Amino acid sequence: MIYRILAIGDVVGEQGLEHLRRHLRSVKKMKDIHFTVVNGENASGVGIMPQQVEELYMAGADVVTLGNHTFGKMQIQTRLEEDAYLLRPANYTSRAPGRGYGIYDCGRVQIGVMNLIGRCDLDFHAENPFATADRLLKEEKPRFVLVDFHAEATSEKLALGYYLDGRVSALWGTHTHVPTADEQIMPKGTGYITDLGMTGPVTGVLGIRHQQSIESFLGGQPGRYQVADGPCKMQGAVFSLDSDTGLCTAVERIDIR
Repeated sequence: MIYRILAIGDVVGEQGLEHLRRHLRSVKKMKDIHFTVVNGENASGVGIMPQQVEELYMAGADVVTLGNHTFGKMQIQTRLEEDAYLLRPANYTSRAPGRGYGIYDCGRVQIGVMNLIGRCDLDFHAENPFATADRLLKEEKPRFVLVDFHAEATSEKLALGYYLDGRVSALWGTHTHVPTADEQIMPKGTGYITDLGMTGPVTGVLGIRHQQSIESFLGGQPGRYQVADGPCKMQGAVFSLDSDTGLCTAVERIDIR
């Protein structure tokens, strides 16, 4: 049997949340999706609030992953401890609340979801994501394992893709908010894309008002970043997974506007 997994790129602001609410369930129906993972770390612009986690679930997310802005809103700490479907990077310090890996039932199979953060140009004192993945994969291994690698450098993402090729079902990158055109099945059967893109305003710079980003690069004082106005997009990818092998048979990018 083929299971179709939908991965959605970083949701930015209330505008991104609203666009997700409008379109996610219809896309799931159209693509015959069995399981959905949404990166929600920018739902409040920087971080996510507990109510926004609920809104992501109500919109159709099965699991919500985070990243470098996990603790952008400190109100999320208690939710991280209590909610098994909300993941922060597994290679954060063990003193951080929450978990970075979960195993979930999906009909006749189980799906493992792993959230990792990169270390190249992201100084969060994180443990080595390669070693963390090795450690987690030594534990109980379900039929499918999915990895959201929240990282800056495309080289680090691609290297981890090759490193885990054949050991996980799919690995996608998040964080840079710009979708890459390198969706592929790696030599040993892992589905891969370097970055899913984002869910939020079409205009602006990575979802933020472009005037503020320009002012920042000019060396000025941009002020507190605000989410851009205007029409939105929902970007991500669909991974088709074979329940006999646990590996990927197809990858398709999506961009819903």
